[in-house]
Amino acid sequence: MKTELSSALKRLNNGQLILYPTDTVWGLGCDATNNKAIAKIFQLKKREESKSLVILVSSLTMLKEYISIIPSEVLEILKATKNPTTVIYNNPKGLAKNTIAIDNTIAIRIPKHKFCIQLIEAFGKPIVSTSANISGDITPKSFSEIQQPILDGVDYVVNLELEKITKKSSTILKVVGDQIEVIRA
Repeated sequence: MKTELSSALKRLNNGQLILYPTDTVWGLGCDATNNKAIAKIFQLKKREESKSLVILVSSLTMLKEYISIIPSEVLEILKATKNPTTVIYNNPKGLAKNTIAIDNTIAIRIPKHKFCIQLIEAFGKPIVSTSANISGDITPKSFSEIQQPILDGVDYVVNLELEKITKKSSTILKVVGDQIEVIRA
């Protein structure tokens, strides 16, 4: 795993794209603070930049660097949940502008996945984690389902968990005022 971490980290530091396993589906990733790298993700996915991306952070501490106001209810949910949970927050800061939705929100998850946590901690910044498919196509549930244009379009494929099959995407919650809405259970 050290070799894979080192190789992926090198690509992130160079503003390149990686394809990597996460706690949900395989992700297309890059530096979430690098506008040019993120533009490459949108181009590869053939996705409009008006659609936001999911960002991964390694901890609540890192989350607080990019989100000023985190409702206590969200903190309780994140500490208690065993399932991958993505939360859409208001008014992010310090992230590339093209990661943020037009309503000034951002979707962030703290993965429960050893490789992801180690990679983000070593990188020291959030990384993008969007599904490894062309926009509008079915999300691949395993590495073998990832289409060739995606494989050809990244700078590095992490050679871990190639046989893993994902059963479910993350739960998605949204902070709306002082309420928490369930977008996807």
